[in-house]
Amino acid sequence: MTVETHHPAPREFDVRPILRSGGEPFQAIMEAVNGLRPGQALRLLAPFRPQPLFKVMEGRGFSHETQEMQGGDWEVLFTPKAAGAPVEVSADADNPDSWPDPIENLDLTELDPPEPMVRILAAAERLQPGEVLFALLSREPIFLFPELSKRGHQWAGNFDETRTTFRIFVRVGDKG
Repeated sequence: MTVETHHPAPREFDVRPILRSGGEPFQAIMEAVNGLRPGQALRLLAPFRPQPLFKVMEGRGFSHETQEMQGGDWEVLFTPKAAGAPVEVSADADNPDSWPDPIENLDLTELDPPEPMVRILAAAERLQPGEVLFALLSREPIFLFPELSKRGHQWAGNFDETRTTFRIFVRVGDKG
C-alpha cells in the first residue's frame, strides 16, 4: 500500500525577462525559493542551463531535473528532497558533532548583507582557535563560506525546518 503525500503544484518562475533587461536574477530566484510552501517544487525557465544554481539549490535540499525546450531555452524543475535540510560542512571540517559548544551566539536575521558576514568574521577574530560561534541568518551566506575558508575557519550549517533561517556554526582556525 502506498501512501500518497500531497504536494502543492510547482511554482513557476521565468528569469528570461530579468536577463533580457540586463538584470541579475539570483536574488529573485532565492526569494522565489524562500516563498515556496513545504514540499513545493520550483519550475525555473531560463535562456541557458543554470549550472551554478544547481549547487546552491542542492545545498538548500533540492534535487533538479533539466530539460532543453524548443528555441534553446531551459526548464529546470527543482524538487525538495524529503528529509530535513542536509547539514553542509566546509571541506576541512572534522565531525561538527565533536565541536565544543558555541562561546558566542549571534542572531543576524534582521540584518541585510553584507552586515551578517562582517559581524561573523569580526566575531571569529575575537575568539581563540578551536572556539565556536553560532549564528542565525535570514539567508544562506554563500559569500561567507569562501571567506571563512580563506581565513582557516571551519563551518557547518543548514536551514531550519521552516527553511526561513540558516543556522551556521563557525569553528575558529589557527590564526597562524
